[in-house]
Amino acid sequence: MTLFFAGFAAFVHIYIFCLESLMWSRPRTRKVFAMDEATSKANQLMAFNQGFYNLFLALGAVVGLILYSGDLQSVGKTLVVYTMACMVAAALVLFASAPKLSKAALIQGLPPFLALVGFFLV
Repeated sequence: MTLFFAGFAAFVHIYIFCLESLMWSRPRTRKVFAMDEATSKANQLMAFNQGFYNLFLALGAVVGLILYSGDLQSVGKTLVVYTMACMVAAALVLFASAPKLSKAALIQGLPPFLALVGFFLV
């Protein structure tokens, strides 16, 4: 299950990348982030950049999972644990700075948290 949660966390962060960097100006995306069109336009460049942070975290997790499943388990585990910890920390920052987005913080942070718990219990 640990690897499933880590993979799912990577998937969630790729989805967030798509929202922030590719679909930011769409009405559905504005609804997800609870903002109006003017606020969305004002934050478009920041969201574009932030989306790539999410993509890079996801790619780090994917590479870690590949390494973990192969001959470099120690290196892979280290990379996955690091990226999962970053994802959890980002979710905590989101929750602390915007409590109205607590559902998004939970979606962003629960899968990597469960992956971390799995790695440390094994």
